[in-house]
Amino acid sequence: MKQTLITGNEAAAWGARLARPQYIPSFPITPQTECIETLARWGADGELPNTYFDRLESEHSVMSAAVGAAAVGNRVFTATSSQGLLLMHEVLYIAAGMRLPIVMATISRGLSAPVTLWSDHNDFLDQRDSGWLMFHAENNQEVLDMILMAYRVAEDHKVLLPVMVNMDGFVLSFTDEPVTIPSFEMVDKFLLDYTPEHTITPDRPVTIGAVALDEYTFFRAQNHVAARNALGVIEQVQDEFEKIFGRNYDLVDEFMMDDAELVLITQGSMSTTTKAAIKEMRADGIKVGLLRLRIIRPWPASAIKEALKNARAIAVIDRNVAPGKGGIMFPEIVETLYYLESRPLISSFIVGLGGNPQTEEKIKEITHKLMEDLETGKSRVEWNDVEES
Repeated sequence: MKQTLITGNEAAAWGARLARPQYIPSFPITPQTECIETLARWGADGELPNTYFDRLESEHSVMSAAVGAAAVGNRVFTATSSQGLLLMHEVLYIAAGMRLPIVMATISRGLSAPVTLWSDHNDFLDQRDSGWLMFHAENNQEVLDMILMAYRVAEDHKVLLPVMVNMDGFVLSFTDEPVTIPSFEMVDKFLLDYTPEHTITPDRPVTIGAVALDEYTFFRAQNHVAARNALGVIEQVQDEFEKIFGRNYDLVDEFMMDDAELVLITQGSMSTTTKAAIKEMRADGIKVGLLRLRIIRPWPASAIKEALKNARAIAVIDRNVAPGKGGIMFPEIVETLYYLESRPLISSFIVGLGGNPQTEEKIKEITHKLMEDLETGKSRVEWNDVEES
């Protein structure tokens, strides 16, 4: 193992390199480009033996090629961002429906129009019903680790579903952070050779992705069951990962939650800023904690309910918006806690669209508003960056 300073894009590239994929289809888009450039350089230098690096003309072609390569039993990696992810959208459903364990890094960027290069989570969360498993990293170390774990989960025969690993564009993708890069020998102990039993080979001719009329619902049910199976598999994989690499992960990330009466719910890199703000507020005697959503699909409902069972008031901080509805994760949290005998007060805050900076002061402001909500007994839905009219 070696520790070095690398960007999130480079961490994703290292995760892919260590997994030894046979096929990497690619098309550049900001802020993902550095990830693909890094893999292309390694390929040109002969550092990706047995990997075919393919340059294609669009993201739709990238995912189509990924489906074809995975359907004949190859381990596949790719990466994209923003509008590129939306251009893949049609084919994402095909990859999931054909039960192909493709792993893709997604680097979040706000969607056009208007054009922005900075991050929010609408591009990533717009894919939540596609059938892909969805992991969201807080920092560059977690990006690398999640890609390794993604292959183990995706290729488990109880799952066999594609996985996307998300990081926040620019905030992580172009920021150097200390990352421990494991050796190939360590990764080979963790990530076994991929031996597909459901794909096409010359000696096993099968039909996949065919027409299914009356049987259609049966296949969709299988997808749902496989995604639910993934929850248990993720926990097993996380345990095995800790034994080899020494880093511990859970379905959700809890921070200062033991006696927390107020809980902030976040995802992605703004969780780091939120943790810093919570440390300062704890010093002032405010009993506040953080629940970070690491696994978006499958939805870890039981882990979320257990983590929030003692909370009195919750702020769901969404870096996304469903126009005309509100923050995307807010209703998912409300639904998850609806059947509890004693439900906490739940408020919604939309923040940081298009990379609008989320400072410790803004997190403290949200926390103090949550304290006001607790006193009045009334929740709120608020767009924190602007005044709604």
